[in-house]
Amino acid sequence: MSTADKLIDEAGRLIVNAGYNGFSYAHLAERLGIRKASIHHHFPSKVDLVVAVVEQQRAAIREQIAALENDEPDAMAQLLAYVNYWKRCIEDQSEPFCLAGVLAVELPGLPEEVGVAVRGHFNDLGEWLKRVMALGVRQGAIQLELEPDTSAQFFQTTLYGAMVMARAYGDPGKFNFVVDAFLARMRTDRS
Repeated sequence: MSTADKLIDEAGRLIVNAGYNGFSYAHLAERLGIRKASIHHHFPSKVDLVVAVVEQQRAAIREQIAALENDEPDAMAQLLAYVNYWKRCIEDQSEPFCLAGVLAVELPGLPEEVGVAVRGHFNDLGEWLKRVMALGVRQGAIQLELEPDTSAQFFQTTLYGAMVMARAYGDPGKFNFVVDAFLARMRTDRS
C-alpha cells in the first residue's frame, strides 16, 4: 500500500472517531511513524487530504452500488444488503459511523471543498435509494407512503439518525431496532 493510501485510510479512521477538527497531521505522523513533511508532500493541506478521503469512500460506495444493482435484481435484497453492511460495521466497530455522516454534522465549520465532497456522497446514496425504491414498487416488494425521492430521503435520515442513536447509547441494537422498524413499514410481505 502506498504512503498516500495509508494516509487516506488512517485519516478516515481518525475522522470517524474524532471528526475533522479532532485530528491533525501531527496525529497522522505519530500513528504512521512518518514526518509531517511526508504528509504535506502527498497532501499539501488538510483540506486536500480530507477531500481525498471522502472521494475514495464515494468511489468505493459507487462500486458497491453498481455491484448490487448488477448482481441482485431484487430491490428489497439490495436494501437489506446495504443495511446489513452497516449492522455488521456498527456491531463489530470496524466502521462504527459513516465518515460522510460525521463530516455532515460539522459542515457549517468546514471548508467548502469538503462540503462539496460530503454533499456528493449524500447525493450518490440518495440517487441509488430512489432507484431501488422505485424498483421495489415496480416489483411489488416495497410500498411507499410517498414518492421514491422523498422516501429515499426519509430512509437516509432514518439510517443516519439510527447511527447517531447507536453511537450516543453505545448500543448497536439501537441502529438495528430503528432501521428494522422502518424496513418493516416498507415491506409488502410484512415479514
